[in-house]
Amino acid sequence: MKSVDEQMAVIHRGAVEILVEEELEEKLKKSLETGKPLRIKTGFDPTAPDLHLGHTVLIQKMKQFQDLGHEVCFLIGDFTAMIGDPTGKNETRKPLTREQILNNAKTYEKQIFKILDPARTRVVFNSEWMGKMSASDLIGLAAQHTVARMLEREDFHKRFTSQQPISIHEFLYPLVQGYDSVALEADVELGGTDQKFNLLVGRELQKHYGQRPQSVLMMPLLEGLDGVNKMSKSLNNYIGITEPAKEIYGKAMSISDELMIRYYELLSDIDLAELEKVKTGVEGGAGGHHPMESKKRLARELVARYHDAGEAEKAEAEFVVQFKRKEVPDDIPEVRISSLSPIWICRLLTDAGLVKSNGEGRRMVKQGGVKLAGTKIEDDNLEVQPEGDIILQVGKRKFAKIIFAP
Repeated sequence: MKSVDEQMAVIHRGAVEILVEEELEEKLKKSLETGKPLRIKTGFDPTAPDLHLGHTVLIQKMKQFQDLGHEVCFLIGDFTAMIGDPTGKNETRKPLTREQILNNAKTYEKQIFKILDPARTRVVFNSEWMGKMSASDLIGLAAQHTVARMLEREDFHKRFTSQQPISIHEFLYPLVQGYDSVALEADVELGGTDQKFNLLVGRELQKHYGQRPQSVLMMPLLEGLDGVNKMSKSLNNYIGITEPAKEIYGKAMSISDELMIRYYELLSDIDLAELEKVKTGVEGGAGGHHPMESKKRLARELVARYHDAGEAEKAEAEFVVQFKRKEVPDDIPEVRISSLSPIWICRLLTDAGLVKSNGEGRRMVKQGGVKLAGTKIEDDNLEVQPEGDIILQVGKRKFAKIIFAP
């Protein structure tokens, strides 16, 4: 195993805050002396079937701990998902059914092993201990925190002062997440900056149950492709890890140079020395890597991780053809439209499967993201004449060949 200083350099990569840093250093020192690895815990509620790169920031940090020789516990919150994480919410979340939760959990198990070593990863479900907890046990757990302390949480405080309802069961969420650390006897818990309150509850509960409190490592929330907002499917600024190879590659190539550094820091396996060369290149310094080559390298790494090296090479070749030479890709899907009357452009986008709704189509037109036969469409009320075959394009990567037929 690496020295404490070497391990801390890796652990600090991309991290926003470590609580308490001195305690973590002591744990690492003891781990080296005894040969016993630390137990690293990260929890994910299976509230949706697919993960995007924003979710993988914590998984990538888990991999770094794993590479340092420590034990990682990937906790699937099948019990907490039934409560619903209130973090950042201005209203009570709708509960998922048990069937939805289990189906989503199955996809998580498949997806995380594209990053983590399955032989060295412990996958656990918090229903294993919470499902066995009696009503009196749960009351005892609830007694460890006050309502006043719960209302210190920013989201609860905002909802309380604005007279938005807070359901009593929502107060249980941070307590159950904290108790997960007790059940696992976690040495370190990883979480996003928005999870700070919940992570610290885990420390307090461990003290109550006679355990040494876990160290807390908080990672940033990854910005999406727009470079501003948190990566989110609802904002359509995400890169999904189950997307086709060419989609992952193309989206990665669309990010800014500044955001590329951020992605390298949080998502890449390159070492710290190489990371410095990427930064130097973007800043225009001597000895750094050229920004375009760095971006290609990042795109290839992401595609190879979630597909394979062959798919990465193929995606890069397609990118060169499509974007560098400004050519239309060869494998455009054909969509037959049966109509003799003019068709509203937003309806045509929806029927072609390039957008999910007419409303999304209208937004894409207004944003300048729609081309018809190579010409940008600016009028969201345009009526398209059903004549001949035309190429319809949304953004940089979505194409459809529209074939009009009576």
